[in-house]
Amino acid sequence: QVHLMESGGGSVQPGGSLRLSCTASGVSRPENCMAWFRQSPDKAREGVVSTFTGEDRPRYADSVRGRFTISRDASKHTVFLQMDDLRPEDTGVYTCALDEGACWPSWYKGDFDHWGQGTQVTVSA
Repeated sequence: QVHLMESGGGSVQPGGSLRLSCTASGVSRPENCMAWFRQSPDKAREGVVSTFTGEDRPRYADSVRGRFTISRDASKHTVFLQMDDLRPEDTGVYTCALDEGACWPSWYKGDFDHWGQGTQVTVSA
C-alpha cells in the first residue's frame, strides 16, 4: 500500500522561503510521477509542479515558475519543494500526489492514485 508523508509547512512572511518534503513508501515501481498540489478555501485546487523520476523536466505552474524548485532523491522516493519569494497568494494546503509510471500531460488536473494528508503553508505579514 502506497503511503505519502509530507513535512515542512509553516508560516512565513512575504518574500520568505519554505522547503517541503514528501516521502513515498510502499511503492512497487522505481519510476513514478510525483506532484504537488495546493488549495486554499477561496480557490480551486491547483497543480503546482510535477516530476517524473525517469527524466529531469519538471512541469511548473506559471504562478510559481522561477520561485519554486522541485528536486528529488529517487532512491528514497522523496521529493523536495523549495519555495522562495513566497507571496500571500501562495497560502494554502500543499498536498503531495503520486502515480506509478510517467506523468500525464494533464497531470495538473489531479488524476492521481495516491495522495498525502497535506501540510499548511501560510504567507502573511
